[in-house]
Amino acid sequence: MIFSCSNLSKSFSAVPILASGSFRIDDKDKTAIVGINGAGKSTLLKLLVGELTPDSGEIVLSRGKTLGYLAQHQDLASDRTIYEEIRTAKEPLFEMERQIRQLEQDMKSASGDKLAAMMETYDRLNQDFERQNGYACESEIVGVLKGLGFAESEFDSPCATLSGGQKTRVSLGKLLLTRPDCILLDEPTNHLDIASIAWLEGFLSSYPGAVIVVAHDRYFLDRFVDHVIEIENTHLSVFTGNYTAYAAKKKMLRDAAMKQYLNQQQEIKHQEEVIARLKSFNREKSIKRAESREKMLGKTERVDRPQELNDSMSFTLEPHVVSGNDVLTIENLSKSFGENVLFTHANFEIHRGERVAIIGNNGTGKTTLLKIINGLLDADEGACTLGAKVAIGYYDQEQQLLTEENTLFEEIQNAYPYLNNTKIRSTLAAFLFTGDDVFKKVSALSGGERGRLSLVKLILSPCNFLILDEPTNHLDMVSKEILEQALNRYTGTVLYVSHDRYFVNQTATRILELTDRIFVEYIGNYDYYLEKRDALTAAALRLAAPGTKKPSASPSAVEATTAGAADWKSQKEEQARRRKRENDIRKAEDAIAALEEREKEIDALLEQEEIYTNVGKLMELNHKKETIQEEMTEWMERWEALLEE
Repeated sequence: MIFSCSNLSKSFSAVPILASGSFRIDDKDKTAIVGINGAGKSTLLKLLVGELTPDSGEIVLSRGKTLGYLAQHQDLASDRTIYEEIRTAKEPLFEMERQIRQLEQDMKSASGDKLAAMMETYDRLNQDFERQNGYACESEIVGVLKGLGFAESEFDSPCATLSGGQKTRVSLGKLLLTRPDCILLDEPTNHLDIASIAWLEGFLSSYPGAVIVVAHDRYFLDRFVDHVIEIENTHLSVFTGNYTAYAAKKKMLRDAAMKQYLNQQQEIKHQEEVIARLKSFNREKSIKRAESREKMLGKTERVDRPQELNDSMSFTLEPHVVSGNDVLTIENLSKSFGENVLFTHANFEIHRGERVAIIGNNGTGKTTLLKIINGLLDADEGACTLGAKVAIGYYDQEQQLLTEENTLFEEIQNAYPYLNNTKIRSTLAAFLFTGDDVFKKVSALSGGERGRLSLVKLILSPCNFLILDEPTNHLDMVSKEILEQALNRYTGTVLYVSHDRYFVNQTATRILELTDRIFVEYIGNYDYYLEKRDALTAAALRLAAPGTKKPSASPSAVEATTAGAADWKSQKEEQARRRKRENDIRKAEDAIAALEEREKEIDALLEQEEIYTNVGKLMELNHKKETIQEEMTEWMERWEALLEE
């Protein structure tokens, strides 16, 4: 056993956060703590590591057990390089190695009992060094650094120059290398790319100790956790299984509780009707029976109405203006920073109604691409062309333009004065700002709440092309599900960068992976990407540099590349068919517009006296109008058929 916690309670300013929570953590348990933002997840971690003291209850840590804790925000003040800093996690081993080397030197000149004592110490240290995998220590450090997304060229970068996310990754690496009996992690995936998250999943799955993690990444939690601690309305509940198992069990319990509540309400209503009926008889016996029933009803223990989920709220996003079919065209786009080439000769198109996800490792240039599209950065080469009537709405987590002294309601009302109160409150409620929450000051919001408010402002804007940079960072599970539903119902166009694989899987109609300086396209969601990734990436890289001589490949690799080339060809053919279909749609729309304009011209002529008094001219124009209407019907039928495809 690692922890035993009983009857934990914690309040801040008389507001209860946790009430009478009890659970235990055993050796090798992999446990997730879940709950909405503000539920008390980080508070629980701080109680476990001793940063906070419970108001009541007891936390018992088994003797000799060690803990390692990674908070959400790291202030890594160090003069060391990345490699030097993370190497400090293994300092006890390096000190042991120095002692071994020193003993080797000292034993050369020792003899007798002194030599015997030195040899005994030397043997003991060597055994300890081998047991702790000391000879593989340096390669373990390199493996952790690379796993967390650091390239070897970054190992010598000073920690003082790192971003907040990079410092968090360094701190995470140090913690993993210390290998405590229990690792406690608060949102470890926030600053990791997809490859690093996958590496961390594997590391934690095979970790010999216990792991307690707070995370909102549903794929991540499904991969390795075997227990879930839920915090809801200050109460702790423990579930066995991964996140999917927890969600299924939670739904069953919620449905059962709602059924129990509704049944009781029905019975209470029935009893109240019977009591009223008995009293209406106005006889002594019937009144006594009514009073008896009232007493019984008064003693009934009422079942509280279960808290209903907000993720099923109907919420639809509709752009104010419909854009043209061609929303964005990227042609021969290249961008570098000095010798760091991000991408070269990128070519792709985005069309109305698509939801396109850009994925790739940190530092490959995904956010840079979004900034180029938004005109915040210049490309080195190539062009970004927006289509007709395209209005961009950009969500950048580092540039959330919120007025600190405003309330949430004022923030939306000031930005969109034409919206009525009901629309503002319903939209805020869709993103979990309900009741008196709407009168909170912006300055009092957490990072996740600020992100949600920025998303509310964005989706209410008159834009029809949403460009989102990591929109799910700091959102809890329910908020993510609401955003997923909103985007899936959105009739405009969406381009976003995300490392949240579950979110990508639920929302993307197309994926662009930025890898090796090129964009590889997948016409499908994340599951499709996983299925086709190896083959399509190999084919794309081969086609990107047809003149490059490739090393000989194994039969399996040749087979994968051949399959990839076939898939690549199939995708290109599908893209060609789609482009032709879109051109045909555009041609039909233009023809319909021209016919409508011609019909308006004829209607205007028919209103002129010299026309409607001239029978011959009148019949001629009416005949033309009938012909136009017939042509318009044909074009409309053709347009509808193309849309059905």
